Amino acid sequence: MPTSTDTAPEALRARMVDRILATQHLTPPVEGALRQVERHRYVPNAPITDAYNEQAVITHTFPDGTHLSCASGPTIVAAMLNALDIQPGHRIMEIGAGTGYNAALLATLTGTDGEVTTLDINADVTAAARRNLDTTGFHNVRVITRDGAEGAPEHGPYDRIIVTVGAWDIPTTWWHQLAPGGRLVLPLRWRGTTRAVALVKHDDHWESDWMFLCGFVPMLGQPGEHHATIDPQHLVTLHYDTDQPVNIDALQNVLNRDKTTMWSQATVGSQEPFDRIWLHLTTVDDGTVRIQADQQAITTGLCTPAIATRSPALVQHDSLAYFTIRRLHDNPGHWQLGAIGHGPTGEQLATRIVEQIHTWDHDRTADPHLAAYPTGTPVPPDVQGKLINKPHTRLYLRY
Repeated sequence: MPTSTDTAPEALRARMVDRILATQHLTPPVEGALRQVERHRYVPNAPITDAYNEQAVITHTFPDGTHLSCASGPTIVAAMLNALDIQPGHRIMEIGAGTGYNAALLATLTGTDGEVTTLDINADVTAAARRNLDTTGFHNVRVITRDGAEGAPEHGPYDRIIVTVGAWDIPTTWWHQLAPGGRLVLPLRWRGTTRAVALVKHDDHWESDWMFLCGFVPMLGQPGEHHATIDPQHLVTLHYDTDQPVNIDALQNVLNRDKTTMWSQATVGSQEPFDRIWLHLTTVDDGTVRIQADQQAITTGLCTPAIATRSPALVQHDSLAYFTIRRLHDNPGHWQLGAIGHGPTGEQLATRIVEQIHTWDHDRTADPHLAAYPTGTPVPPDVQGKLINKPHTRLYLRY
């Protein structure tokens, strides 16, 4: 089918890269790889414009309709590649083969002297990735059907590891397969929020030097979260980690108990992000969870979180508070940030959220420092930060 100049793949790809450059810095090698690798050829069943838009392209789903694999949005792909800091000749392992597009970018960056190994647990996904890579000339990329948590020690050690599925924990296998001083970039989930994180491997732990808000299809085999509704109509759901002592029975019908609404002095414009408030809460409060409200709950006023599908909340036994916003009619285009609490200690919980809103307001772009110690590795007594325990890793978060 003929294409106009404006919809030719080359023009669409150039606009995609220019759009990314308008929001973030890219190293010349990463920019060059994004301009070179033909993304539309890795999603052949999608309209060509979709291939270069700022969106994920779903490629595989489970029978129940949940997503199994996709081509991630170009901006997060670029950001993670930038953070990975690939050098020519590097040996790279990718967890989550996807469409093969990211592996092609990795192979472009590491060059003919490097090696790329990509893994996925699903044979249909790896078959499609292999087909796409072969079609586009990347025969040298190694594609393996395997649980990504196992890694591929037979082809390591690796200078870089990148994970393109949402990880709730960091398996110790990845620690052992990464060379000293190597970098691991992954979408890491804790307390209901996900951040793409770059970790540098030191003698006994990982240290973060970069974070980026993101969302990814979750990695299979890491059941680290529970979820349950807390109202009779099943309209409001809490999502919480397995290490958190959340008493769902005690929280039933909490939204119909004593209600306290508190407002901070902080406001945001329509395009200003406020997601880092969640990060601040995770560094100080063990009760940080994610709350999700259906439209009916919002319409009736039962529960009105800032973002219906994902907002931070605090729980403590039979009480709860969550982050909320309200439109300022005397200042069009701006919203005030606050918290709503329910239950015997709901007011105290709401106060704690407002305190972290004010802390965030003093430096809205600050990210926490994250140190991760593999289970079994001694933790020095002077390590500071809020401890979050996972089966394979202990996270320490602090500002």
